Amino acid sequence: MIEYITNYPSQTKKLGGILANKITKIKSKREDALVFGLEGDLGGGKTTFLQGFAKGLGIKEKVLSPTFILMKRFKISHLAIKPFNYFYHIDCYRVQKTKEILDLGFKKIISDPKNIVVIEWADKIRKILPKDTFWVKFSIMNKGMRKITFLTKSIVIK
Repeated sequence: MIEYITNYPSQTKKLGGILANKITKIKSKREDALVFGLEGDLGGGKTTFLQGFAKGLGIKEKVLSPTFILMKRFKISHLAIKPFNYFYHIDCYRVQKTKEILDLGFKKIISDPKNIVVIEWADKIRKILPKDTFWVKFSIMNKGMRKITFLTKSIVIK
């Protein structure tokens, strides 16, 4: 478990960008998608973190939480980011039943090793997530300060 404290949204975005840069260097031959499960407080910085993460992947589109549409797919076209083709941003805040996510083709999405899948409110669908999901927890410390905890040891940001 590794913890980071950010004092401003810009620091939270920067941390997301650093993570994106780190995972783009993954050389392993994955058999399924790279999946991140984000959990934590409402307003804890999950979407802000993902905005930096997407920017780090070279995505130019504005990243907003897909609370009402549940999922958004972004093409990763930055040449340095291979072996990944797509970044899926999923928001489970309004999900009542896991079937809602499964109906979106979730199993196929997470089975493709060329996908990066990041799920906000992932604890709501924990039982259908892969065992090797990388978990990140977001906590509000005070007005601007956030604690971001990487619960999976294999991802360390320096």
